Amino acid sequence: MPTILPQEHVYVMENPYQEIFLDTKDGAKLNGLHFKSENPKGAILYYHGNAGDLQRWGAITSFFIEKGYDVVVMDYRGYGKSRGKKSMEKLYADSELWYAYMKEHYSEKDITLYGRSLGTTFATYVASRNQPKNLILESPFYNIAEVGKSRFPFLPVRSLLHYTFPTNEYITKVSAPISIFHGTNDKVIDFNMGAQLFDTIQIKNKSFIKIPGGGHNDLIGFDEYLDTIDSALEK
Repeated sequence: MPTILPQEHVYVMENPYQEIFLDTKDGAKLNGLHFKSENPKGAILYYHGNAGDLQRWGAITSFFIEKGYDVVVMDYRGYGKSRGKKSMEKLYADSELWYAYMKEHYSEKDITLYGRSLGTTFATYVASRNQPKNLILESPFYNIAEVGKSRFPFLPVRSLLHYTFPTNEYITKVSAPISIFHGTNDKVIDFNMGAQLFDTIQIKNKSFIKIPGGGHNDLIGFDEYLDTIDSALEK
């Protein structure tokens, strides 16, 4: 559910930012925003959900900026000002390109990978191939086939999919500390999928934060999230 922005669009944000454009090997151009704090506690690479663009997601990440973290948030190709032909392989490659950008500016020991909804698969993929400080997943899915089966049980979902997004496979290869946040009233990605994904994690340094009554887009409004997000970031 992307929205497209004209290249001349000027983002209006509460916090100062640097606008970034990255060129991919296949000729796509990716757009992102880099928010910087005066004395940052660390840096967060934020992979957003499947709807909207950076005008929305840049504002959402202000929560972390106000906590004293630098934040880089990007639009996927086909979203906002980012351009390029989409495929699952290219989207994963793009996610690594942004991590390479982070490593140019920060030590890996200071980089938190944060994925929300759709973005959880990209954050997990990058964490499986690198050594970030930690990995935080908000409302993750097991893989896209399981999401499709839960929402459309009457359809042959697996045979219809062009994207599989096998987060469950990548997460077994992550060695960094992992925290998962999921609401019990999530109508987009069922709570049990987050729990199922958590069960596949093979490291001991992992946490599952259950948000009773939490939906898909409102976890920030619950005490269970607010009381635990700082410790997740500091792991």
